[in-house]
Amino acid sequence: MTDWIDIGTLADIPQRGARTVQLPGEKEIAVFRTSDDHVFALVNECPHKKGPLSQGIVHGHAVACPLHNWTIALRNGEAQGNDEGCTPTIAVKRDGDRILIARPDALKAAA
Repeated sequence: MTDWIDIGTLADIPQRGARTVQLPGEKEIAVFRTSDDHVFALVNECPHKKGPLSQGIVHGHAVACPLHNWTIALRNGEAQGNDEGCTPTIAVKRDGDRILIARPDALKAAA
């Protein structure tokens, strides 16, 4: 059974943008909203040079890293094109207009 953390509403995330969430003892998480209101969450690091993906440009269901323009698929965290690497994803669900992310395993054990 997955524990979920309520991180706010859909309106808290700009369309084609992101916001970040910092959970104790975890890497920063970037939560993205696409132009068609899909929501995705990734660890906020490009697999290339650890660039902050939350500062990248969202286009379709991907984000371009602001450091070197690598394109990362929001659905699975994989680098696109000839680039190789993967950013960890975090499960997301919506409950009405509320956005929830899956609680990382490290926090489950401490709870």
